[in-house]
Amino acid sequence: MMNPSEGWQNGTPQASPGAPTGGAHQATRVEERAPETSQRAASDGESARAALLRVRAEVGKSIVGQDPAVTGLLIGLLADGHVLLEGVPGVAKTLLVRTLATALDLDTKRVQFTPDLMPGDITGSLIYDSRTSEFAFREGPVFTNILLADEINRTPPKTQASLLEAMEERQVSVDGVSRRLPAPFLVAATQNPVEYEGTYPLPEAQLDRFLLKLTVPLPGRDDEIEVIRRHSVGFDPRNLEAAGVRPVAGAGDVERARAAVARVAIAPEVLAYIVDLVRATRSSPSFQLGVSPRGATALLNTSRAWAWLSGRSFVTPDDVKALTLPALRHRVALRPEAQMDGVEVDDVLGGILGTVPVPR
Repeated sequence: MMNPSEGWQNGTPQASPGAPTGGAHQATRVEERAPETSQRAASDGESARAALLRVRAEVGKSIVGQDPAVTGLLIGLLADGHVLLEGVPGVAKTLLVRTLATALDLDTKRVQFTPDLMPGDITGSLIYDSRTSEFAFREGPVFTNILLADEINRTPPKTQASLLEAMEERQVSVDGVSRRLPAPFLVAATQNPVEYEGTYPLPEAQLDRFLLKLTVPLPGRDDEIEVIRRHSVGFDPRNLEAAGVRPVAGAGDVERARAAVARVAIAPEVLAYIVDLVRATRSSPSFQLGVSPRGATALLNTSRAWAWLSGRSFVTPDDVKALTLPALRHRVALRPEAQMDGVEVDDVLGGILGTVPVPR
């Protein structure tokens, strides 16, 4: 069980048979069966949580000092959403996604987004088969459990938009035919926060489709020493098996975890707190674009997932506070004058957290 105060810091996730006959008999049987069903669901939830906590430990065999991103990706899976990872090259974003997929025993594919990438290169396309004289659909890399969209802002808007249906509807439509994607399905997209030359910034409509935006920072000194030490004794990031990374959970654990997250209670006062935070972004003088109701729903779902990962069956205001930055930072836009003054989105959101009354 994790303590939220230990697991998050500065708004970023850290490593922490037969039917009875007769109405009266049937009612009695239902009453007897309900506690058993509830106990079974609770047991499934506990086993799923234990499995996901093992995943965090397993990822640590190859990733050092990026526990916030690991937790954020797990929350993305639990809340059935997608995650945007922002960080400079070389901070193990690709390795993180590969390791997480291995520990979860899920299929993963990587697409390097480039200016000449076409939509069909991602979703798939119809290919003429000369043997049958018919067109057959060839699946693109989007048909996977975890899609790593590397440097998503380096491809033109037409190709970026090809992911919208997959992210929102969990399907791909080609030539009028819709094809379902595997479950679970998560897009982990990366972008460089520094280099903007030759890039195509994601439009607000597509940014809003990401459940979370996580910042992946450079490691601290001690963590960087550990990274170098591991490489000095033969660690090969291309060989996770040699690093000892093994599957410790699976798609079934994710499904059971999602069912448990859906049962996490949230009081009306906490729901109102979420709405008040979101509405405050719309009236902030620093923002020209505030958070939409979709953002409020994202904050609700991610707070529930974090509360469940922390071992609780209810959401607290602290859970909401912890998720506010990663769930909302990409859904707002600063006014030009605020940008010229050097104002940062996270600072404005932090100010809102400090002014909106917290329910007691």
